[in-house]
Amino acid sequence: MPALSFCHCCVPLLYIGCDQPWFLLSEDVVDIRFDHLAEDEIEGPHDPFLSYPLFQKESTSLAMATTGVHHFQLTHSVSSIRPSTRTKLRPNSVRCCTTTGTTEAQNVTVKNGNDSLEICRVLNGMWQTSGGWGRIDRNDAVEAMLRYADAGLSTFDMADHYGPAEDLYGIFINRVRRERPPELLEKVRGLTKWVPPPVKMTSGYVRENIDLSRRRMDVASLDMLQFHWWDYSNSGYLDALKHLTDLKGEGKIKTVALTNFDTERLQIILENDIPVVSNQVQHSIVDMRPQQKMAELCQLTGVKLITYGTVMGGLLSEKFLDTNLSIPFAGPPLNTPSLQKYKRMVDAWGGWSLFQSLLQTLKRVSLKHGVSIPTVAVRYILDQPGVAGSMIGVRLGLAEHIKDSNAIFSLSLDEEDMSSIQEVSRKGKDLLRVIGDCGDEYRRA
Repeated sequence: MPALSFCHCCVPLLYIGCDQPWFLLSEDVVDIRFDHLAEDEIEGPHDPFLSYPLFQKESTSLAMATTGVHHFQLTHSVSSIRPSTRTKLRPNSVRCCTTTGTTEAQNVTVKNGNDSLEICRVLNGMWQTSGGWGRIDRNDAVEAMLRYADAGLSTFDMADHYGPAEDLYGIFINRVRRERPPELLEKVRGLTKWVPPPVKMTSGYVRENIDLSRRRMDVASLDMLQFHWWDYSNSGYLDALKHLTDLKGEGKIKTVALTNFDTERLQIILENDIPVVSNQVQHSIVDMRPQQKMAELCQLTGVKLITYGTVMGGLLSEKFLDTNLSIPFAGPPLNTPSLQKYKRMVDAWGGWSLFQSLLQTLKRVSLKHGVSIPTVAVRYILDQPGVAGSMIGVRLGLAEHIKDSNAIFSLSLDEEDMSSIQEVSRKGKDLLRVIGDCGDEYRRA
């Protein structure tokens, strides 16, 4: 059985290692509705998120926890990009920028030409609603979303396949409309993603999928649509993005963005005059890849980064300080998909011993400022060039970190703090060499 690759924003979709790669799309995961669920409870499959093909030894067995699976065979006969249609990039030729208002530390406006969107710099990530993090009660989840919004953490990030995430947002936004003042409604943002299978990207197909997200989220216009593409040998991503830009012109989308695109493809997209405001990528003190090739292009064009994996599923926390995971049952269990995923990133970077050195450094900095380790970890990434915002996953109705998240805005790391963190971060392997550019871990065997 070939290895299975996972994207933080994706259910298990892509087999890597076959002579003919196959994509798997679970209808049950992508198109879940509350009327499919019993007793207002949501419990997804507890996938162990078994593999990163770059890190994992050859696998001989694999359990799939999805049902109703459809197969799409990948084809490679795709028309090439016409150089004549591409615009040569020059400094500031892409009018995309980030500006801040009076609440500079908390909010940021990402702007490209006439398109702009103000978001909170700490985003609430809703991957955790897709299953594997515990049972979620619908009403409790919506109440938790209201508490986050009331506390100023009013930007929510989701995807078409994050289980019922878009449906939860639809219920939540209607509660805000009915029960909160207009001032809060104006601040709430819902960012979603579209992760299509590798089929022909026709205008009708793109429109149908965007309309589905609009219905689920109960909004006339999506605040931001972040687009993901599996295979770059298929240039259909350019067709999809052009259709998304057309839908933006119709008012169905406010801003078009990317997720997990590498530097080369981001440049191609911009040279094809497709206005994107941001690229959502994995970025943490362990994974500093975006500050290499991607950051250079971002500085040239003004495209901003929204980061995920910034607290590594909770690994960058006091809970894992002074633990030894090499001894069975000696440390905290890696009992969520995100913990298992980012533990593999630690292994690729330098191993658990070096990671403990990083946690000890972060603990010293956190004690100095009277905050938690995750607060320091997020602040460090927010202070990196090109970063507009960072994601923190929310286990709605199960656990909350509102206080720690809000502490990020008032935290200011000094030169000594930044240098000490940078020193231990650089002791690890260069993940750009080990893995490749942003998003390559989801595409390479």
